Amino acid sequence: MITSERAFGPKEIARGDQLFRCAFAFVKGVVALEHLPPMTLPEIAFAGRSNVGKSSLINALTHHGKLARTSNTPGRTQELNYFEDAAKTFYIVDMPGYGYAEAPKAKVEAWTQLIKEYLRGRRTLKRVFVLIDSRHGIKTTDDEILDLLDECAVSYQIVLTKADKPNATEMTAVREKTSGLIFKRPAAFPLLLETSSVAGDGLAELRAAIAGCL
Repeated sequence: MITSERAFGPKEIARGDQLFRCAFAFVKGVVALEHLPPMTLPEIAFAGRSNVGKSSLINALTHHGKLARTSNTPGRTQELNYFEDAAKTFYIVDMPGYGYAEAPKAKVEAWTQLIKEYLRGRRTLKRVFVLIDSRHGIKTTDDEILDLLDECAVSYQIVLTKADKPNATEMTAVREKTSGLIFKRPAAFPLLLETSSVAGDGLAELRAAIAGCL
């Protein structure tokens, strides 16, 4: 497993920057598979535990402070939220947070089932970026979604979020532990990304990774 600081050269960074220069807009929220858009554009999805910072990262990534709704309440994202770039190049999909959420159990179970069905049947899905809070590392609920991604042979990449929160020693520890846990997973892309939506760290590398998928 390698980290991102040596993985991208100037050309890759420039390609990622160019991809995200245009505006992005909300397309639709999907609560059932029959409402998914036609499979005409490649899709990049973001998954993670509730309150891991998915919406904040998408906003920072797209230079749009209010594109994805953010909240301190776990479980705020309750749909597959689709966003599209103005050039109609690809979709960004903000998936419902898994794990704890302040919502009725039946609704949480419905979100979970929607995620599973989406992952199993979306042939235009190029990669899932699985967000892991760098303060906590991979939890049991993360392992469950990673197992599903491996089972479905869906390419995924780990993104450590909120990387500005731990100190250097803590960050090194979570980086090494995370790398060790996913090293043998068959569908995991062998590059660990680290980001901070607040400080802007790692966003250029994440944009480059997305451009590489497309």
